[in-house]
Amino acid sequence: MKSSEVREMTSEEMHRKVIDLKQELFNLRFQHEIGQLENQARIRKTKQDIARLLTVIREVSKNPQPVKA
Repeated sequence: MKSSEVREMTSEEMHRKVIDLKQELFNLRFQHEIGQLENQARIRKTKQDIARLLTVIREVSKNPQPVKA
């Protein structure tokens, strides 16, 4: 997921995506512990996506864009 894709999302969509990715990360960690995870790079990618979303959420909340009429 690219930051340009994240910036096109609404605030609600970003929050929903963070929740979904955290659930996915939990499942990936669980699979890793029991030895079923084949692609361990997915854990790192999921963490990066969560961080990217949280960063954009924070940026938007700190600097809200004025609504153009």
